[in-house]
Amino acid sequence: MLFQKTILLFALNLLDGILTIVWVRSGIATEGNHLMAQLLDIGDFTFLGVKIAIGLATAIVILNWGHLRLARYGLGLALGVYIGLMGVHLFTGLSAFGIVSSNFLHDIAQFSKSVFALFI
Repeated sequence: MLFQKTILLFALNLLDGILTIVWVRSGIATEGNHLMAQLLDIGDFTFLGVKIAIGLATAIVILNWGHLRLARYGLGLALGVYIGLMGVHLFTGLSAFGIVSSNFLHDIAQFSKSVFALFI
């Protein structure tokens, strides 16, 4: 089960990176993480390469120390955060296609940034 959850986390991390590139390059959204925004300014492959490297490092740590309770809790927390980010991406897409108003999207983004800031 640990392996599957770790793969899911890596896949969500990768999907987050790809969707971020799509939304930013389309002018629909901006990258909220200033460090990642600078990497995105350098280039898509730089951004995605760092995103993948972070995901791989995380997966290696979880798989090596997954027997520890802290690692399992951290994995659950990280999955929760990434599932929330997928919700933000979903609403970004819905807004881009005019299904949801941009004000609603802005409120959701502000809420998600506030929640994310609690964990950093």
